[in-house]
Amino acid sequence: MDEKDLLLRSFQAAVAAADPLKIVPEGLPAPPRGRTLVVGAGKAAAAMALAVEQHWPASAPLSGLVITRYGHGLVTRRIQVLEAGHPLPDEAGAAAARDMLRRVQELGPEDLLLALISGGGSALLSLPANGLSTADLKSVTRDLLLSGAPIQDINTVRKHVSAIQGGRLAASSRAPVVALIISDVAGDDATHIASGPCTADPSTYGDALDVLERHRIEAPRAIRDHLERGLRGEYAETPKPGDAALAAVENRLIATAHRSLQAAVALFEANGIPAAILSDSVTGEAAEVAKVHAAIARQVALHGEPWKAPVALLSGGECTVTVRGPGRGGRCSAFLLALGIELHALPGVSAIACDTDGIDGTEDNAGAILLPDSLARAAAAGIAPAAALRDNDSYGFFEKLSDLVVIGPTRTNVNDYRAIVIRPS
Repeated sequence: MDEKDLLLRSFQAAVAAADPLKIVPEGLPAPPRGRTLVVGAGKAAAAMALAVEQHWPASAPLSGLVITRYGHGLVTRRIQVLEAGHPLPDEAGAAAARDMLRRVQELGPEDLLLALISGGGSALLSLPANGLSTADLKSVTRDLLLSGAPIQDINTVRKHVSAIQGGRLAASSRAPVVALIISDVAGDDATHIASGPCTADPSTYGDALDVLERHRIEAPRAIRDHLERGLRGEYAETPKPGDAALAAVENRLIATAHRSLQAAVALFEANGIPAAILSDSVTGEAAEVAKVHAAIARQVALHGEPWKAPVALLSGGECTVTVRGPGRGGRCSAFLLALGIELHALPGVSAIACDTDGIDGTEDNAGAILLPDSLARAAAAGIAPAAALRDNDSYGFFEKLSDLVVIGPTRTNVNDYRAIVIRPS
């Protein structure tokens, strides 16, 4: 097996460990005395809904509605699957979320609300709070994404301009709630996964305003007015920890970045390469994260510390990219390009960085692969790595080298996957 194939197979092992068709069944609750309503949002929502249908008793009442990203839908029989905009919300998502909330409010104490939550749900479950429009949500979301703000900050704002996120979905149900959650955030805190529609929210309107100030976001006047009125107590806060409205809610975490990294470790070790997980919750600007990873890789390659080659170094989490240039490229390919620049074509070092949902930012690739000769091939083709990184054109860089990883939607999401393989040189 060549190096490129080994890296790809390690990524495939990580994705397989978060496959909803495999992991949802073991998290399912028993059917209630009444009916079960399935709701959900995220990139994995369709696959999770299909898994529920395949394993729910045929005699038990089951219906529902889930929202997923355009191009991520699947054919289901009992649970309706709708597609909407991501990473920016649209009217299709707002209409679906409005219908979802109405159905939840019709449940009774003997029924069950089964929520299927995964990454991407924040944009897809986009029901604006009273007085706000989808255009308002789209504008502030776009500016926050371009600012390089961490997902926790972005979701703090989202939860306070939404009628359904920040615990409000579960608080609207008179039925018990079981939420099955696939984590796409560093630290696996359920309040930040799809902006926590079934989870208590410790943040406040004041925190949301602080996010806008810190990241210098010129939000639409309606957004700022809404947050300021909430701060003055004119609007109810999101449900907080200990809120009685969430007493009958159970959140079950069924897939995480760490479990996927462990699956990749097993793949490497089965192929004779020891592997170590650096962290499952790496955050920060992609280029800065790459500098740290490169420093560790150099220490291993040049000094055999703290591991001796051969070894695979793995990490998960979610980087950010502050967009300044006109190019194309997501956070994984940006990380990998910066890593290559920092390594200076260090012999025996190769790497892969991919988003486990199959889509790196807004592009059609999951990520890319860096080989020991990547920068040499780029130089021969007249491609300047530093210029590509500066212009946010990591996609173009790896496309010209034929080293993009294109697999299409995986219908799951446990965030970014990174692996650096260091062999004796």
